[in-house]
Amino acid sequence: METKNSSGTKANQSSEKMLVILEYLANQREPVRLLDISKELGVNVSTVLRFVTALVNKGYAAQDEETSRYYLTYKICALANRVSVKIDIRTIAKPYMEELSKIFGESVCLAVEDNEMVVYIEVVEGSGQILRITQRIGNVAPMHCTGIGKLLLMNYSEAELDHLIQVKGLTRFTDHTLTSKWQLKEEIESIRQRGYAYDDEECERGARCVAAPVYDTSGKVIAGISITGPANRLTDTFIKPRIPSLLQMVESISRKMGYKVFES
Repeated sequence: METKNSSGTKANQSSEKMLVILEYLANQREPVRLLDISKELGVNVSTVLRFVTALVNKGYAAQDEETSRYYLTYKICALANRVSVKIDIRTIAKPYMEELSKIFGESVCLAVEDNEMVVYIEVVEGSGQILRITQRIGNVAPMHCTGIGKLLLMNYSEAELDHLIQVKGLTRFTDHTLTSKWQLKEEIESIRQRGYAYDDEECERGARCVAAPVYDTSGKVIAGISITGPANRLTDTFIKPRIPSLLQMVESISRKMGYKVFES
């Protein structure tokens, strides 16, 4: 049976049920019974059996011989990996970056981590026309004094942070640069709580940025989007009303990278 969804296109209910069951199995920490799937999803047992059997036959699921419970195999991971390799985060992020540049009127950067440094991989220049020399595609910047760098440091363990400090150091670029481990840890925790980061003239005097994280399917920060401009324009009064737009845009990018936002 086919129905039309809200956009007017035809949607096959059987296909949708298969995907719902697949997502349910992916969210379980241990094998589950057919009855559990049926009750949780409101689908009758015979229908669940038909779909789960199809997954087993194609190698995406398996049945525990002792308990008769079902679980997903690593084949789904291999499939996801092949998809992720083909996804270019720049292609996904670019339209959102262009919209953010219009909202803020400033330059917008996309950056990732490589060898404990921030690497800029996409830039949209704003009407403000201020862009640091470091924030050009392919250029690198330190982790500890950039908005995106501090977002990426949320992934770091204590040992990894110690290694960064030992190898790269915490170079002082301005009077605002964080140059001690405790300052940096305190800042990372603040970022974790509010969901975005600042570079408050820490890398270059007179330049400020606000940055938000892009997550992958595992919940790891894989990139950051930053808005860069002169400190006298990017004031707290100017930035704060626009933060919801920034967070909404990066959440959309994260979702397209496979991240699932769990409501509290």
